[in-house]
Parts: sequence; C-alpha cells; structure tokens
Amino acid sequence: MESWHCWLLLCTLSLVLASGEAMKNDDDIDLVSFLRSIFPGLLVREEPLIINRDFEINSLKELVRQEGLSITEQTKDKTVSRDTDGAPGPVVSTKDGQIKGITVEKAHIFYGIPYADPPVGAYRWKPPRPVSPWTGVYDASFPRAACVQACRGPEECPQKVSENCLYLNIFVPVDVNFSSPLRSSLPVMVWIHGGDFIAGSASKPLYDGRFISNFTRTVVVSVEYRLGAFGFLVSGKDPHTSAAGNYGILDQQAALLWVQRNIAVFGGDPSKVTIFGESAGAQSVSLHLMIQSSKPLFQQAVLQSLPFSIPLKTRHDALRLGKDFAKKTNCSVSDIVCLLSLTPQAVLAAQMKTSSKIVNPFRFLEVFETWGPYIDGELIKEQAVIAFLKGHWQKEKPVLLGTTSEEGVLFVYGVFNKPVSALESTVYITAIFKQHTLRILHKYLPLYRDADRRDMLAQIVTDFVFLCPSRRSARAGTATGSQVWMYVFDHVASDHRVWSGLTFCYQHACHGAELPFLFDSASVANFTLSMPEKLLSNRMLCYWGAFAHTGDPSSRVQQTTFCREQRLPVWPRYSDTSGWLVMNLTARSHAQVGSRNHICDFWDQLGVY
Repeated sequence: MESWHCWLLLCTLSLVLASGEAMKNDDDIDLVSFLRSIFPGLLVREEPLIINRDFEINSLKELVRQEGLSITEQTKDKTVSRDTDGAPGPVVSTKDGQIKGITVEKAHIFYGIPYADPPVGAYRWKPPRPVSPWTGVYDASFPRAACVQACRGPEECPQKVSENCLYLNIFVPVDVNFSSPLRSSLPVMVWIHGGDFIAGSASKPLYDGRFISNFTRTVVVSVEYRLGAFGFLVSGKDPHTSAAGNYGILDQQAALLWVQRNIAVFGGDPSKVTIFGESAGAQSVSLHLMIQSSKPLFQQAVLQSLPFSIPLKTRHDALRLGKDFAKKTNCSVSDIVCLLSLTPQAVLAAQMKTSSKIVNPFRFLEVFETWGPYIDGELIKEQAVIAFLKGHWQKEKPVLLGTTSEEGVLFVYGVFNKPVSALESTVYITAIFKQHTLRILHKYLPLYRDADRRDMLAQIVTDFVFLCPSRRSARAGTATGSQVWMYVFDHVASDHRVWSGLTFCYQHACHGAELPFLFDSASVANFTLSMPEKLLSNRMLCYWGAFAHTGDPSSRVQQTTFCREQRLPVWPRYSDTSGWLVMNLTARSHAQVGSRNHICDFWDQLGVY
C-alpha cells in the first residue's frame, strides 16, 4: 500500500510539472479544474476566500438583510458644518477648518476627520483630491462609515459602509491641554489596518487607539482607505479614461500628507512619524518604504506579520482581473462611463464574484489576495521582497519587523475545513512550488506523522510566506547598515482564545494574535488578560512607544512611569554580531536566537522568494 501511494504521489507530481509548458501559453487555464482533474476529491474553493467565516453570503441583498449593512451614498458628510451642541471636548483649528472632538477617560479623540474629498461619482476611480475647507465646527465625536466591503462574519461587519470613506481618527493623551499653548510635540504613530485589502476599518473596536496613545504618550492616527475593486481596479493603462489601480495606496499617502500639514495642532510632531500596520497594513507600510514620493511623509516603520511571499500582481495580471470584473457588471472593460454608473452594490457584487479568480496559474498564492496593489512601474516598481533584498527601499529609516509563531494556522484551517491527506497536500505544494516540491516534501514530511497534513501546510505557510522572507529581508537590510529589530510573538492567551483580526484563534499564536495585546483590546475578543499577560501587553507598549520616541525599542527615554520603572529585557538590534537575536514576545519575553534558523536557511537556499 505504501509503495502504491508513493507511485501515485510521483505520478501526480510528474503530471503537474509536465503540464507546466502547456500552462505557460494558456492565459485562460482554469487551475481549479486542472487540480480536480488530477484528483477529483481535492478541496478547492471556487467561492471567494473568506477565512473561517460564520455564514455564507449568497448575494449582496442577502448580506444587507442578514447584517443590516448600510451602504450610504451621500457625497458630503452631513455633519461637516454643524456644531456639537456644547458637549465637552477640545476644539482645534486645522488648515481646512475647525474640528471638535471628545474627551474620555484615556484620551482626547477626534473621529472621522476627512483627509480628502469623497471619491464618488466621476471621482470613483481617481486619485484622492485635497479635502474642501468647511465653515463652522466639524463634529468629530463619532466614527464615520467604513469603506465599502463585504462581511466576514458578525464580529467583522461594519454597520455602515460608504464610498465616502476617506477619514482618519486621532487619539491624543488625555493630559494634553488644548486650552493653552502646547508646550512640546509628541511623536506620531499612524496605524494602517489589515484585512487582505478587501476588508477592515480604522474604527474597528480592536484598533481603539486611546490606550496606546495615553500609555506611550504618542498621538495615534488610524486611517481608512479604499478597498477591493474600489481601491484597486485596473481597467486600462490611461488614468484619464480608465481605472488605473493602486488608489488605496494613494489614499494612505494622502492621509500621511494630511498628517504632515495638520498634526501639529493636535500636539503631534510631523518630523517624528512612525507608520505601523499588520498583514495587508504591513504590506502597505513596506510599499511606502519603497515609494519615493512617500519618503518625506514618515521617519520609521513597524511591519507586523508582513506576508512577503504573496506576490503583487503584474500590470498584465491586474488588467486580466479587471476584464473579468467588467464582465460581471455587463460593462465593457474600456467603457469607463458604464463602470462609473454602477451602484456601489453592483461594484461590490462583481468584486465578490471575482474574489477567487486566479489570473496567473504559476502564482497560485494570488488566491490569498485577489484584490490589492499591483506593480504599475511608476508608484510601485517591484515586489516588496525583491526591493528589500536589492536595497531598493529607504534603508536609512529604522524598522521594527516581526511575525507570530503560527501565522499559517488561520489561513490553512480557514481554507481547509476537512483533513488534508498526504496526496492532497502534495498537489497543493506542487501547484505553488513546482520543481521545488520534492525538496520541500523531503524537508517537512518526516516532521508530521498525522494523516491530516493541515499542520504541515500551516507551518509551510508560516515559514515561506511570513517568517523566512522577513528574516532574509532583515539580514539584507543590516548588511547595508540599516537599523532593524526583529520579534516573534509566541504567546497563547491563558484561556486559549486570541482575537486574530479576522476570527478567533484557539490554542495558537496565529496571524494577528498580538493585536489585542498591543491595543489593550482583549475585551473585544471577550476574554480577560491574566496578570502575566497584562504585563506582556504593557511591555509591548513600552517597546513600541520607545521605538516611536527614539527609533530604538530598548531606549530608556520612553516617557511613561511604568516603562521607566520596569527592568525590560534588552531588545538588541538584529545583526550578526549579536548572533541574529530576536525578541520572543511571550509571558516571559526574552531575546533569543531564531528558533527556526535551520528551516529559514533551507528556504533561503531554495531561492523561491
């Protein structure tokens, strides 16, 4: 029986590899059908990839009915010019007009500040425009609608979404006195949320910035940006007559420019801006480190769980996705007037129908990120991992870079709801790694004896997509003199339930597991931190805060009493002279040699990222 399985595995491998030459010349190949023709029992998702969702979305109408999702279509926010009825809160004067926020226990908060004019109507697929000034006092006491998106489960669903969504939130330490001249400026931390570039919101309770702002004595800014087809559709090359893509990245850039122009009146220092993000947010941060026009807009960066090995689309592939999108709307891809006339609901419905489209069968990992930035040759010139390895990024800026210890669990168990056999796992590995499959199987198969190979696949995703390319990029940066600090978040909550940013993770330090510790938002996930976990949360805030203040997470200059009194473990810079030490963030945080260095050496030598 074992010899028969070996023969079948080799035959499967040979079939997939032998088909490569045919696939190279067939742009329209259906990889799903191809994989099923090899092994009919394979679990291959034909519907949009939504991790561990709690319900199926059959149509946009059903989505609206089930979740009460409201897509508002107004072109102007109705509260731009009204007063806040005398409610307590600070008033500041920006270059665009007066803004009144609210004061709560931990912070002063300014919700829903417009940083660009609404990208609606004829401006749907256009770069963001400067915000129009207003008269009166803008009411910043409540969050505005999130950018248009589909729900990923009840806990992930914004109650209101709109095309009019280019807003940001600002959190200021509660002891800042706006009634008198500000005596000193505070560092600024700009948060870019994740969500696979199709979901998420700056106003998500998980990202409540009031505690991190007050604890670290920084001004925290969280940014909304266009998502999915609204932010990344490519229908042609001419930006005057077609959608040219990368609008979500341009939105982020516009928000950073707004921060430069206005953050001083909120007590922030525009010359000391740290951008930080997780998952797709970390991808965004990596792109701003590569984009020359973003260079003067920030001074340092934090990249949390950056999926380095998920490829950005080429222009050709982005155009093919745009063509498929247009077909779903009954518009011609070249008819921008027809596309602009679509309702937001129609755009979202077409986006969802194309969300599992694999436009390039030789880059199977694109299935994890159908919509997102693409290499346009101007704003974005190459893959992030290539840019970091070649030194084509802003190397003079300090970078804090890290992953969680089990990043891949969320993705693999989200896609595969049933056990995966050795044969099935071989076909999937072959679809991704082609001629390298046998070496990868030889490396990983002996380590996993269970019939269900999902744990093996999860570890491969962790190592190949997240950990190892991050390590290699960090080493390339240090070789050119860059200041880099690396971490691995290795903690599992005491009740084994951690909010991942997409769903709950049980008994794993999975993708996004660090977020409730960093934002002190564990209550959002309906669990309470134990005393050691609270200490971990505070120490993480000390490190992130020190980095924002000084560019060094171990600096003793951090301003909070707690951090000054703690004997925090020293976080050494990532360098070969220190033995390539990383900070292990767990209940007993400590610096250590990377625990999977031998595995990452294997991936580095394989040369697949």
